Amino acid sequence: MKTQFKMLIICSILLVGCDPLVTIFEDSEDPINYTAKTIAVPATADTITVMTWNIRYGATQLPWFGDSCGDRVMLSEDEVFDGLEKLLARINTINPDIIFLQEVDVESKRTQYIDQVQWLLDHTAFNFGAYASMWKAQVIPSDGLGRMDNGNAILSRWPITDAERIQLPLRGDMDALTKYFYLRRNVIKAKIEIPGTDNVYAVGIHSSAFATDDTKQKQINKYIEILDDINSSGGVFISGGDLNAIPPTATKTDFCLEDACNDEDDYHVGDDNHREGSYFTPEITWLQELYDKYSPASSLTAYNQNESQYFTHTPNLNGAWDRKLDYLWTNTNWVPGSAITLQEAVEASDHVAVIARWEVPQ
Repeated sequence: MKTQFKMLIICSILLVGCDPLVTIFEDSEDPINYTAKTIAVPATADTITVMTWNIRYGATQLPWFGDSCGDRVMLSEDEVFDGLEKLLARINTINPDIIFLQEVDVESKRTQYIDQVQWLLDHTAFNFGAYASMWKAQVIPSDGLGRMDNGNAILSRWPITDAERIQLPLRGDMDALTKYFYLRRNVIKAKIEIPGTDNVYAVGIHSSAFATDDTKQKQINKYIEILDDINSSGGVFISGGDLNAIPPTATKTDFCLEDACNDEDDYHVGDDNHREGSYFTPEITWLQELYDKYSPASSLTAYNQNESQYFTHTPNLNGAWDRKLDYLWTNTNWVPGSAITLQEAVEASDHVAVIARWEVPQ
């Protein structure tokens, strides 16, 4: 590590006459609010379409540093817009009323500083948005990533009010310096002002992918606590996101061999050495409380009948979807049989969208 870079780190941590390199968030903060360049708010509806999608910052299925055995850390402007157009084509075909987005960039070097929230608002039927950063830094030193602002968003046809960014527990399995520059995951919560309704909340989440301790469990428990608070106060919610957790009845829980890169030959069935983000066996019960308390877009019964139909992710960009990590929930009702796992969208991300019709309380 160069002396100059060491000084930057020391300056940022000690805050001695310098602005911090990394944004440290409070437990609760206001997210950033967005408005589309053209507004056309629809009337109320009996049902609305809800969608959740981890869009991988528009990187499509390019082999990328850190998540797919690649070494890319930068997209050209043409590649960014190509990725956004692929996402746009799928979103506009589904034409959802509310969407939860994960891994969206707003001012990052790797995506040419393009505000993807604003771009998607301006090219879809959505009118309003709220964005909560989970990784915001003037510079990320690893592999030349540089300036970073990446996080979760909610886009809606109807006005968004009372939006809140709620901090989730940080990883407890890394040293202090790494943690300082690492992701600060969150829940984004907001009221959606659908005419004729009251106390309708949208809640988005993206929990930890690579923690090797109980950080993800703590994050999921915090998420459930937020949903419980809405439910107990008489509110209704729709919620979606990438929980990085598999259903409690999943038949496969160890993906270490499938996910290993070509230079990783130290994973063997039965070993105690597990690849970060690929070993779910100790976590298999962590979503059971959600299934017990609230209504998923796709029930466990349906999932059990044909698991592969509901898979939403693979880090192996040459392989098929092989696990379910992405979910929609409500404390009211989905339209029976309306859930879709958009597995044909192979060109757009390393995750697929989950969609369902929600019965609007009257």
